Amino acid sequence: MKNLLTVTAMAVVIGLSGQAQAQFQGPTISPVSVAEAQKLSDDTAVILVGNIEKDLGGEKYLFRDKTGTITVDIDNEKWHGVPVSPSDTVELRGEVDKEFMNVEIDVDQVIKK
Repeated sequence: MKNLLTVTAMAVVIGLSGQAQAQFQGPTISPVSVAEAQKLSDDTAVILVGNIEKDLGGEKYLFRDKTGTITVDIDNEKWHGVPVSPSDTVELRGEVDKEFMNVEIDVDQVIKK
């Protein structure tokens, strides 16, 4: 009985290791403009495409697209060592952070285009 359980367990492990992981195959979040992001609710997931123009200090940066500017909060570890200059186009993925009279984007991922 013990040998049967061992063989069965090994077959399950071998079978599972050969399977590809499932991936979602449906609608995704589309990029929005700075103007649109400023109107969204707190914690709404967003993608912005444009340029980081300026370091404002304290992990905050000025981001610009053709519709305007917004402050983005990018923790140091979110850069993953990728150098970005104001002339580089980037895609920022994150969430709207709305407080009283201020709207920022809390960035989860920086992708250099």
